[in-house]
Amino acid sequence: MKAYRRLRLILGDQLNAHHSWYQQAQADTLYVIAELRQETDYAPHHVQKVSAFFSAMAQFAIALKQAGHQVLHLTLDDTGKFTDLSALLTSLSEQYQIQHIEYQQPDELRLATQLACLSVPCGALVSCVDTEHFLLPFDEIERYFAPQKHHRLEAFYRKMRKRFNVLMQGEQPVGEQWNFDQDNRQALKVKDLPNIPEPLCFATDVSEILNRLARHGVKTIGNAHTQLLWPTNRKQSLALLDHFCRYCLPNFGRFQDAMTANSPHQWSLYHSRLSFALNSKMLHPMQVIESAISAYEQSDGLINLAQIEGFVRQILGWREYVRGMYWANGEQYATLNTLNASADLPHWFWTANTKMNCMHQTIRQSLDYSYAHHIQRLMITGNFALLTGLNPDQVDAWYLGIYIDAIEWVEQPNTRGMALFADGGLIATKPYAASGNYIHKMSDYCKTCHYKVKLKTEHDACPFNALYWHFFDKHASRFERNPRMAFTYRSWHKQSDKQRQALLQKATELLSDLDSL
Repeated sequence: MKAYRRLRLILGDQLNAHHSWYQQAQADTLYVIAELRQETDYAPHHVQKVSAFFSAMAQFAIALKQAGHQVLHLTLDDTGKFTDLSALLTSLSEQYQIQHIEYQQPDELRLATQLACLSVPCGALVSCVDTEHFLLPFDEIERYFAPQKHHRLEAFYRKMRKRFNVLMQGEQPVGEQWNFDQDNRQALKVKDLPNIPEPLCFATDVSEILNRLARHGVKTIGNAHTQLLWPTNRKQSLALLDHFCRYCLPNFGRFQDAMTANSPHQWSLYHSRLSFALNSKMLHPMQVIESAISAYEQSDGLINLAQIEGFVRQILGWREYVRGMYWANGEQYATLNTLNASADLPHWFWTANTKMNCMHQTIRQSLDYSYAHHIQRLMITGNFALLTGLNPDQVDAWYLGIYIDAIEWVEQPNTRGMALFADGGLIATKPYAASGNYIHKMSDYCKTCHYKVKLKTEHDACPFNALYWHFFDKHASRFERNPRMAFTYRSWHKQSDKQRQALLQKATELLSDLDSL
């Protein structure tokens, strides 16, 4: 058995081919990429998510070998006897006489804690390096984010625009406006539907991975496909980036909040679907930003400033912001439940068998594709979870498991912060609650729904309507003095006592049996 001086661990979301580790092949360094039950089992993951990570890991291992590196790629068949990552590293250190273990900074607290506490019996030195992926270096997070304190996205976003000189003219933003969010809230009309671009999908064979998951009894959710449509290598990721810039970016911002059930491409619309490629680090965020800006600058006006700014804000602003908030607030964030929400997830979160068409469409899509875009996650499933007081722990686990791009650093602040307001306002300044009217405005879901969006208390009234008012009545002591909620409470108090009581009674009936909706 050959001995190696150094072992370098590559986690499944650290597939960055441009990391400085790989600039020069070293015969005394062994790279380890491993499938592990601790990673498949900490939440019930979508089968496409597990398949995508395992396929991407395997292809990355092959690419490293072709570049001359010494690589050990271990599948579940190889690692099944190890209780966890620490046990595997201990065994490998002894087997290969390792003197030095290196790992890149994990993006999840559980893994960071596990590796920080790693101590192998053979006495190998253990050290950590940066992933060289995020725009804001890990050791600078505390300069921008203080724990247990609200930080405005907009302020952070402007700092990042200036720091990296993105869409800037000197100290001023291009177009003399920082944010075009107001221009990017259009719904799709019938005439728009034929123009939605066909999504670029891939066909990576993951049949062996699916067989391996079945053989080891790995429990997954969602619908499996032997031909995986998601990018699982850098070449595919770059092709998807190019497709977005060519065909989706011209209308991305305009329709980024829109939803429809009446297009064969309703699940993809104008969204980039680059989040898995980014979060697994097959693509670098600045490369994505620069490619999009280049397409905007060369489009002869086909892509306007509102479209590109909306996209840049998601990558340069929101993505970096939620990572900062995640690390600044640490393990405590996962325990926050400011609104004391405790209801169980209805069973149809796992089947999509609900009469509410918006929820059915969003959950069915999530089960089919392991994907839903941000408004579906925030204003459909997230809104429902907020209004019905679903347990944040259960909602966290559902979001973390079902979406292909869900890694805790990005999922948790979006779920507990934006969707559930469980963090008490560390991220959002108000709860993102909405009645059926918002869903009707931004989608065509209501047109074919069992429930009637215009009704409030009747037996077939849209459940979101009564639940909306019940939520704000229940939490009036917390939100009534919030300036951003003043209009909502004025509208509530303008209604007669009879109307209010009817709405609250209807909501109580709905909450007593969420499984039947």
